[in-house]
Amino acid sequence: MEGKAGGVKQLTEGDIAPDFSFNDVRANTIKLSQFRGQKNVVLYFYPKDFTPGCNIEAMEFSRDFEKFNKIDVEVIGISPDDNESHQKFKKAMNIPYALAPDTNNKISTRYGVYGQKNFMGRTYLGITRSTFLIDKNGKIIKIFHKVKPLGHSKEVIDAFK
Repeated sequence: MEGKAGGVKQLTEGDIAPDFSFNDVRANTIKLSQFRGQKNVVLYFYPKDFTPGCNIEAMEFSRDFEKFNKIDVEVIGISPDDNESHQKFKKAMNIPYALAPDTNNKISTRYGVYGQKNFMGRTYLGITRSTFLIDKNGKIIKIFHKVKPLGHSKEVIDAFK
């Protein structure tokens, strides 16, 4: 998987989504591949729990959670925060779906969304807010790069129609 982004090939629509596993806030092991043949999956990568844009995105995905269920879509949010932070975030924001801790940035690096960013003249490493729609066969069917949080959940639902 050699390529431009830090030695990792950029994923494109039509690629098979890289598998990964994580322990959720209840210590259940969740593996992306467990949804193959069962459900479509939304993986949304966000920079940090309890920040304005991330709050909006989490609130919208939570608000629309039943709509995702009705169309057989599992939602998973991924950020570099640990499970302790995720647990507080889930409780405060009433989030009904899984949040994956990516404290070592392995998942975000595999998906090509972790790298150099610029903000207000400062350069740093971080996650670019991105969303991957994965079909029941494990294939990436749509990628949203540089997501704007407001209205994104509806945009994702519409993409599955």
